[in-house]
Amino acid sequence: MTTNIHAHMRRLRWISYTIVVVGYMLAFFHRMAPAAISSDLQQAFNTSGAALGALAAAYFYTYMVMQIPVGVMADTLGVRRVVAIGGLTAGIGSLLFGMSESLSLATIGRILIGFGISVMFISLMKLNSVWFHDRHFGTMGGFSMLLGNLGAVLAAAPLVWLVTQTSWRNVFVGIGLFSILLGVLAWFLVRSTPAEAGLPTMRELEGNDPHPPHVGHWYDGLVSVVKNRATWPGFWPNLGIGGSLFAFAGLWGIPYLRHVHHMERSVAANHTSLLLLSFAVGAMLCGSLSDKLGKRRPVIIGGVLIYVLCWLPLIATWDLGLTASYLLFSLMGFGASGFTLTWASVKEVNPPALSGMATSVINTGGFMGAAILQPLVGWAMDLGWDGQLAAGARIYSPDNYQVGLGIMLAFSVVGLLGTFFIRETYGRYTSIPP
Repeated sequence: MTTNIHAHMRRLRWISYTIVVVGYMLAFFHRMAPAAISSDLQQAFNTSGAALGALAAAYFYTYMVMQIPVGVMADTLGVRRVVAIGGLTAGIGSLLFGMSESLSLATIGRILIGFGISVMFISLMKLNSVWFHDRHFGTMGGFSMLLGNLGAVLAAAPLVWLVTQTSWRNVFVGIGLFSILLGVLAWFLVRSTPAEAGLPTMRELEGNDPHPPHVGHWYDGLVSVVKNRATWPGFWPNLGIGGSLFAFAGLWGIPYLRHVHHMERSVAANHTSLLLLSFAVGAMLCGSLSDKLGKRRPVIIGGVLIYVLCWLPLIATWDLGLTASYLLFSLMGFGASGFTLTWASVKEVNPPALSGMATSVINTGGFMGAAILQPLVGWAMDLGWDGQLAAGARIYSPDNYQVGLGIMLAFSVVGLLGTFFIRETYGRYTSIPP
């Protein structure tokens, strides 16, 4: 009987995980796609840098606003319902974005995409917290980031190639139809918790008592998370490190490499692909290393420090050569992955039943940072723009990019400072006995 329970649990666990992690891959794809098609969007809608940044950031504003509500819904309604609704909404938004003939309609499409896709990360972290052992949370979080970032990698060089074969509009229409299918699969196949399938919890399988449920209204739980001082230090690395990474890789990285270093679009896209792939691999390795060490802070601080230092050659516009620039982008992505451990840290300084809310609170930082930086950088570069155009798209000078990237560095330094205040949890919940 025990063997049958374990087999049934493994099957439901991986079916649920696979569906939600594919949704998470779509979130990364939509997050980074504007960088690969920035010139196409400028030509299609005749936009300035600030307007292009606002279009891209519409996703992040919606994503940011939705994080805490999604955390509440994941803890109360369950992952299955939340992911199903999110997939359908994102699909409709992607269809609208691909078929829009005006900037305003495209922006509405991006807002709907952000609304729908915003549920995937928190839902995945909630799923990991109930379907896997506590001691494996860091590893599973890193593995999830690895898979999610494959969506970001697809939004770089592969998307550039695909756009040359068809059009950016056709790509987003296809993605929209796939998102709708994913929402339907989530409704019928995902199980929010083992109990929903009539199975014991992971702790009960090991002979331990299950984590205590939250008693009282969800609002009381959210208030306790927000009032917990140990929750907030992780917000700043999300804001500064996550925000600058998403803004650079998701919009300004490819134009920077093309305008300042005169790279072909495919070569520039290869750089951002490598940046995101390194970030993905680094997240998995950081999670595994942290679980083995039984510590979070040293891994977080070390990675974030590397990331901050990598901005200096970019701002200085050094001509590193192709090999060295690929190495720099790899190191930059690997270092940025250190901030992903803040999600494990914040979960462990709050009650287990509130893990969705706790993760969502600090996760707003990354999307707030990107939502601020994408249009802010465009606005700052527009101020110094000399009027140069190529096929209807603005061409910015190295001096313009130094100003824009300098703003991103400042955000990164804020993120680094925040890491020093994160409480060490030693890989376990601090609010309950091990």
